[in-house]
Amino acid sequence: MNKEHIINRFVSYVTIDTESDPNNPAFPSTEKQWDLAKFLVKELTDIGMSDITLDDNCYVMATLPSNIDYEVPTIGFVSHIDTTPDYTGANVKPQIHHQYDGKDIMLNEKENIVLSSSYFDDLLQYKGQTIITTDGTTLLGADDKAGITEIVSAMEYLINHPEIKHGNVRICFTPDEEVGKGAHKFDIEQFGADWAYTMDGSQIGELEYENFNAAGAKVTIAGKIVHPGYAKGKMINSMTIASDFISRLPSKEVPEATDGYEGFFHLHQLAGKVEQTVLHYIIRDHDHNLFENRKQFMLDLVAKMNIELGSNAIEIELKDQYYNMKEKVVPVMHIVDIAEEVMKDIGITPLIKPIRGGTDGSQLSFMGLPCPNIFAGGHNFHGRYEYVPVESMIKATEVIIGISEKVAKKFKN
Repeated sequence: MNKEHIINRFVSYVTIDTESDPNNPAFPSTEKQWDLAKFLVKELTDIGMSDITLDDNCYVMATLPSNIDYEVPTIGFVSHIDTTPDYTGANVKPQIHHQYDGKDIMLNEKENIVLSSSYFDDLLQYKGQTIITTDGTTLLGADDKAGITEIVSAMEYLINHPEIKHGNVRICFTPDEEVGKGAHKFDIEQFGADWAYTMDGSQIGELEYENFNAAGAKVTIAGKIVHPGYAKGKMINSMTIASDFISRLPSKEVPEATDGYEGFFHLHQLAGKVEQTVLHYIIRDHDHNLFENRKQFMLDLVAKMNIELGSNAIEIELKDQYYNMKEKVVPVMHIVDIAEEVMKDIGITPLIKPIRGGTDGSQLSFMGLPCPNIFAGGHNFHGRYEYVPVESMIKATEVIIGISEKVAKKFKN
């Protein structure tokens, strides 16, 4: 596997701005996602992929045709082209650090932005490797352009090494995953795979087939504006009510205080004036009953506070976003077992754990395409401290190659 080739491919992707927009109902939510989609169509053509399509919704699909004379299941690999709207992905300037020495990495000397190995101690497991970081002013985009790099590189390798036997392999790059719409217009029938894997995990070895049940909540609080000099008994400050509402949610059930299977309420956006305050929450839990209980807790809290206020000053809108893929994957657990075996074959210790989030795979699994998640190698997603070890991308590429080969061997008549 050519290391410099992997680096150059990854850099070519992350320097294309593909930030999605949660406030735009269009699909895809930003026109600039087409830039990478079209770039990928050309690249897939150049490396020799077949059946390359770019549809009206910005989904790129392609086929690596079987090179064996017997039928095996068609498998797929999926990554997303957009980056999060949580942090800017424009004008990304990747920095490449060879032979990482385990010390702090200066991302931006002018602004004194440091990627600290004492604070982000996962860095230490990559001592001696090549680390790609940001310059501290943008995110990197390893989520999920590392996954795209790995899929394209694996397909290219298999095309150039026909001695490695495999069945039909389908690949897809989706838009708008970061705003929860990545699978909404995914054509399962056109994709035509029996199962697939999203290359959208974090550190090397991650293998995941459980994820959160997820909902979004919009809480709107109405106030009444009156000149503060004449406000007694008349003004209703929506921000004060909002503060009370926030304080009544369990203080320890937030992302920064939970891990593993523990769920949470996460206030991720707040905008307010005296007359109106709007709170945006995400609600997460792996257990479906606890998930339902969390939603009911918020509904009950709104009802209780409205009674106390003597009006319907607080309104709430709840919307489910995705569900735990576990129930769809466990009946076909061999697809997880194959990925686990491949990791062990190439010297990776599998880290089988629940996803504290979601991927396109969770929605695809409920649409009829079982889709566990495999590491793509990046860390500290959605911010200026994002980084990816090149060696992890190489290993993820080898996992894709290994799965393609193992399926051909396992299902041989």
